[in-house]
Amino acid sequence: MIATELAIKTLLQLGGNTQWRLGLAHDRPHHTLLWFTRGQGRILLDGRRRGLGTHNAVFIPADTLFSVDLGPQSLGQAVTIPVGTPLRLPDMARHLRIRDVHIQAELTALIEVAQREQSQSRPLAQDALEAHVALMSVWLRRQILEDEHIPERRTAGERLSARFAQMIPKHYTSGASMAFYATELGVTPTHLTRAVKTATGKTAAELLTERVVHAARDLLETTNHPARNIAQHLGFSSAAYFTRFMQQHAGHSPSQLRAPANSNRVKQLSG
Repeated sequence: MIATELAIKTLLQLGGNTQWRLGLAHDRPHHTLLWFTRGQGRILLDGRRRGLGTHNAVFIPADTLFSVDLGPQSLGQAVTIPVGTPLRLPDMARHLRIRDVHIQAELTALIEVAQREQSQSRPLAQDALEAHVALMSVWLRRQILEDEHIPERRTAGERLSARFAQMIPKHYTSGASMAFYATELGVTPTHLTRAVKTATGKTAAELLTERVVHAARDLLETTNHPARNIAQHLGFSSAAYFTRFMQQHAGHSPSQLRAPANSNRVKQLSG
């Protein structure tokens, strides 16, 4: 399962060296600050899909649906912050494009110092790491106050897409149909699908499917729970239906997805 400790990671480490962990829509149990230092990509956040570029800072609160598609030359860091931390953090997702080179250098320097503190394992290292991340929080909140980072006004369709994205983390394990989401949002399934497609490039059903696939793959690769139990947890009516679903949307059956992970665990234990 995804760890929730205060830590500095590279984007590659955040994704577990696999494309699907960042590329599929999902949410995480901790807050995340992303800092992109090279390359381009796309991010799905708060019900919208936008371009990513060098010196973009993204704050993702815990339990917020997102995905990141990185270009081949993309580099950056991620700061993972557990829920309940005394740090003062924004209460909503933010995507900031930082143009001032001095402001860029400030965050880069804070992350580099925190990375050194994390790697050296000195006495009181965790206290020092928390202090550096507190300064990153100050940096982030200062930028949010700038006029250039005032969020742009959203269309009605974008607001609907954001509300749908907020519902997915709460209900994706229920097996609820798209009609349930549409009814809760006070619209028709067709209208919901159209609005989400316009805002994200994906249909509402595709986003929901991605969240379920992400959870299934994570559970299959990181736990020993039987596939039938995972199927039940994710709202499937039967293990057979779960197998067909994964074959269709992940390209492999649950047992095929689990086999490489089991092999890696055996290698780690024997090594």
